Amino acid sequence: MSKEKVVLAYSGGLDTSVCIKWLQEAYGLDVIALVGDVGQEHEGLEKIRKKALKTGAIACEVIDMKEEFANEFLAKAMAANALYENKYPLLSALSRPLISKHLVEVAHRYGAQYIAHGCTGKGNDQVRFEASVLMLDPSLQIIAPVREWDLRTRSEEADWALERGIEVPVTKDALYSIDDNLWGRAIECGALEDPWNEAPDDIWTMTSSLEDAPAEAEYVELEFSQGLPCALNGIGMSFLDIIYALNGIAGKHGFGRLDMIENRLVGVKSRECYEVPAGLALILAHKALEDVCLEREVLHYKLGIEQSWATAVYNGQWFSPLKEALDAFCATTQGDINGTVRLKFYKGNCIVVGRKSESSLYDFALATYDEEDVFDHKSAKGFINLQTLSTKVWATKHLSAEKQSVASCPAGPEGAPSGLIEEAEEVLNQSACAKA
Repeated sequence: MSKEKVVLAYSGGLDTSVCIKWLQEAYGLDVIALVGDVGQEHEGLEKIRKKALKTGAIACEVIDMKEEFANEFLAKAMAANALYENKYPLLSALSRPLISKHLVEVAHRYGAQYIAHGCTGKGNDQVRFEASVLMLDPSLQIIAPVREWDLRTRSEEADWALERGIEVPVTKDALYSIDDNLWGRAIECGALEDPWNEAPDDIWTMTSSLEDAPAEAEYVELEFSQGLPCALNGIGMSFLDIIYALNGIAGKHGFGRLDMIENRLVGVKSRECYEVPAGLALILAHKALEDVCLEREVLHYKLGIEQSWATAVYNGQWFSPLKEALDAFCATTQGDINGTVRLKFYKGNCIVVGRKSESSLYDFALATYDEEDVFDHKSAKGFINLQTLSTKVWATKHLSAEKQSVASCPAGPEGAPSGLIEEAEEVLNQSACAKA
């Protein structure tokens, strides 16, 4: 009789390497490993595939997801200027639904009844994987080995793996947990768990330190078409290639590091370090172009939509109807986001120093204070009268009630302070004169 099958999201790291053997021992399942290439750092996907098979997987599917990741997932994040808690550009949260989509497809192809992942019980990724899988195929069952096994620390995991001859990519002296893709890197655990500790230099691989960054600034021009970057310094490039190029430029100048306390979905505050050089620079440039191309009320309303979008995706709701509706709004705003933004990189900074667009709503003749000014200054008085009308009505009623309250108080030391009634009458008189 053939065994039941499970498809495991496999990275070749400590957790997922242990998962293969554990799923065989604890559940008696045949394991199909899925390696998704989303642009992460690796020594070779073929090497990872061979490691999965050597560890005991009956098959290992290696899928290049980079183009799909950029064009279908990061593109939507760009439209939403996605920054969770207005800081974090969602690099892990963006790759999980894409990997989940392929996990379900592979499960269907192999006739697997189970999906497994290597996430911990207090992280966000467990929610993202499981919510995505269940929205795509609610009939699939999910196994989360790290939530079930008795290996309490990464040191114990490493020992368990070594006892079974499993190669592990960490040592007990550098027990960082790292997730990365072409958008950037997320680093946690080890010395980072104490928020007072400065992040060790060895955790950063994409960005230079400020001390090692070039002493001269570098200018970059990014051209956008319908909200997506399409050229770098005048050279037409795909979105994917621009991400790679900008990671190099921004990282060289030390831009793109985040060291933050993050509010996880499960209720835990966590210290997280991120490197997202291209992502942060692109969002900064995109927002600068929206500033000149979007009508004021749309721009202001979109700020709330962006936060809702980032929170939904952070919480694993990529395939939810809410997120799809938010996508639809963002998509309608991107048609006129065409133009060029000039960025200046210097010693850990990325500064917008110029923007231009044929779709720009910036009118020099209206904005200038020089002799070319065509703004009708006389219209301001009527505008102010209408703008403040409701609050003037409120103030009149409020002060009238206050006057009646003061007048009803007994006179003397325990009554109203001297001159208070007269002061209220004077304010009311001024209000009446203003109305006249």
